[in-house]
Amino acid sequence: MANPQDDAAIKLLAWYEAMGVDEAIGHEPVDAFAAFARPVAAPVLDRKNAPPPRPAIPPRAPDAASSVRQAMVEGATSLANLRILLEQFDGCTLKRTAKSLCFARGNDAAPLMLIGEAPGRDEDIAGKPFVGRAGQLLDRMLASIGLDESGVYITNVVYWRPPGNRTPTPEEVEACAPFLARQIELVSPKVLVLLGGAAAKSMLGVSEGIMRLRGKWLNYGARGGNISTLATLHPAYLLRNPSAKRLAWRDLLMVKAALDA
Repeated sequence: MANPQDDAAIKLLAWYEAMGVDEAIGHEPVDAFAAFARPVAAPVLDRKNAPPPRPAIPPRAPDAASSVRQAMVEGATSLANLRILLEQFDGCTLKRTAKSLCFARGNDAAPLMLIGEAPGRDEDIAGKPFVGRAGQLLDRMLASIGLDESGVYITNVVYWRPPGNRTPTPEEVEACAPFLARQIELVSPKVLVLLGGAAAKSMLGVSEGIMRLRGKWLNYGARGGNISTLATLHPAYLLRNPSAKRLAWRDLLMVKAALDA
């Protein structure tokens, strides 16, 4: 007969794995729940003798390390060279918890480049972007307009999986931004497609939601000139909301027309 406590422990471990807690980081077990079992007295605030509030810290100017990194990235003459630089880069905290670098998949000479938000669990295992359920749907979407992996180049705004598939922080996106900008320059696509609101906001520097951004041509300002850019719904969103596929289909037809022009 199964032990209910064992069954509960197995379910808890499965939940941890789904949330990204899939590696041991210490040699001794730690009961993280023990602290919550003991009542903790609320601190008594001495308002009379409290220190004055700290002044706001102004934004920091780009430091020397950032300038050196920018120069290093701009000096990458090929995508292979850029990947090596990313493998050596330790300036993004996501790298510490991810298993793999998810640089790109597809044809680096393709006229169409797609950019999503971040790798998920399947991508982290495979070391490639968009290979899980959302990626499989994306492949079917591209096939509907006559494209396969040989005709597209796919990457993400960040190159490592955020723990638990959470949204990347602005600092994590900023750390990867110079590499992504150079990646776009090296691929030099005819059309850029941004998958989902997070990628669109990050790449275009806008605050509008994806429903306001999708379905119209925008411009991404690359160093070699503006690139025709279209924001559309993320495949993961379409898996949760199948009725929205009709909107994505309209966007795909716009992409096909632009590539055929």
